[in-house]
Amino acid sequence: MKRLFKYFLQGLILLGPLAVTLYSVYLMFTYADRLIGDPLKEYYKLDIPGVGIVTLFISLTLLGLIGQTIIARPFIYFTKRLLARTPLLNVIYTSIQDLFTAFVGKEKKFNVPVIVCMNKENDLWKLGFVTERNLEEFGLHDMVAVYFPQSYAFSGVLYFVPEKSVKTVDLSPSEVMKFIVSGGVTKVN
Repeated sequence: MKRLFKYFLQGLILLGPLAVTLYSVYLMFTYADRLIGDPLKEYYKLDIPGVGIVTLFISLTLLGLIGQTIIARPFIYFTKRLLARTPLLNVIYTSIQDLFTAFVGKEKKFNVPVIVCMNKENDLWKLGFVTERNLEEFGLHDMVAVYFPQSYAFSGVLYFVPEKSVKTVDLSPSEVMKFIVSGGVTKVN
């Protein structure tokens, strides 16, 4: 009976992560498909599976293309200025915009993985990413900003640490992020 239960757990370990991943992707796609597909179905009697996702992809691509033109720049500038002057929206908008550009923008911020000595006495080290090398505006010399993602979450903590306590890790940023988020369970290639 123990052996049978052991095989059951082994099967669960093999299939569980794949099932959760596939189900998460399925939920995201069906949500995106329903977001645009349901109105199309209701108003135009079009019931084509996946039309919502295709429409969303094409719309976002066209929006990105239009956003790069001279015609759209005044509208973008005006919208950003309006949001910058609105007290609460300013904080929310700029924080989300900075987060998006940190991951997918031209100025990616999570591209320098490091390991930082957090406690010399107990020889404790922590993995993170250097996000800013110049902290002069805070009056901090020879310090860098290091972001430490938390395991099993998409949140983290930012520390200002002495630059001499930081060592660059010779791994890709995505491998380090995967290792941290998994709590050290994922193997680094």
